[in-house]
Amino acid sequence: MTDRHPLIQGLLGFGPHSGAHRVALRAGLSIAVPLLVLFSIDHVEWSIYAAFGAFTSLYGRSSDYAGRLRMQSVAGGVLVASVIGGVLVGLSPARSWLVIPLAALLAAGSAALSDRQRWHPPGALFPIFAFTACASIPATPALLVPATVVSVSVAAFSILLGATGALRRGRSLTGARPEAHPIELRHVIRAAAGVLIAGTIATSIGIGHPYWAMVSAVVPLASREFVPQLVRGVQRIVGTVIGLALAALLLWWSPPTLVALVIVIVLQFAVELLVGRNYVLALLFITPLALLMVHLASPAPTAGLILDRGIETIIGVVVGVGIGYLTRPGTFRRR
Repeated sequence: MTDRHPLIQGLLGFGPHSGAHRVALRAGLSIAVPLLVLFSIDHVEWSIYAAFGAFTSLYGRSSDYAGRLRMQSVAGGVLVASVIGGVLVGLSPARSWLVIPLAALLAAGSAALSDRQRWHPPGALFPIFAFTACASIPATPALLVPATVVSVSVAAFSILLGATGALRRGRSLTGARPEAHPIELRHVIRAAAGVLIAGTIATSIGIGHPYWAMVSAVVPLASREFVPQLVRGVQRIVGTVIGLALAALLLWWSPPTLVALVIVIVLQFAVELLVGRNYVLALLFITPLALLMVHLASPAPTAGLILDRGIETIIGVVVGVGIGYLTRPGTFRRR
């Protein structure tokens, strides 16, 4: 049925497979190896740095080998800088408020870079998630070394995995540098405003994990037009609410650490199999994946985690979709 409303299509429709198993395998290996290494040296609390470094493997899934290498190198550098910057903010007693304007600046820069290099996945989602999550954890100067070493090592490992196909087939990893694409100022301002407003609201209310509101605000704003923004926002809320039920079961079970790490690996694989086909279904696994990662790094009561995630997702989506609506093309001319 091709004549369904975009919102219904977004909730129920399935996109093509398009080699998702290859991306899922790279993503699964990118997180599996580092997590098992950290478990073997008894430093599972550093797993959050490994997870954000492993996000490097998600970029350039539809690019050729040379394009993927370039995109992952740049995106990996941004993710590593986001992790280190987040830990630095975590050193400050005022981190809960300091993170908001800095995250807004990061959102603007990431959105501009995404526009310029046509990142896939687009937008500021992963840098903002890395920066704000790391900033939310109280840090000490001693954490800077493991955060840097782990995130850099895992990002480099992810880039190497992304290049294995070319190396195995004898393909070139060099090519003509692609032409730079224009930066859409409206897109950049939207990302910064979404993070700033959502973060301020969530922090003012006193919710325990306000970075989830900032992350959710940039999700719909990765799209340029209002209808796709609305669809993405509704998908985010519906998928998150359903995914919280699975997350609650897993956190209530409180599996042994090694079992929890295996679950994270399986969830990451499932997410990449589904995220390009149906975002709602992917969120059934994204939600418990994110909560397990946070819980491994900084354990917190299950009820608070579940409630915070649900409320902040709604706050962020409402802010993001509202900004998209108010800044849609032609709005000010009509007024």
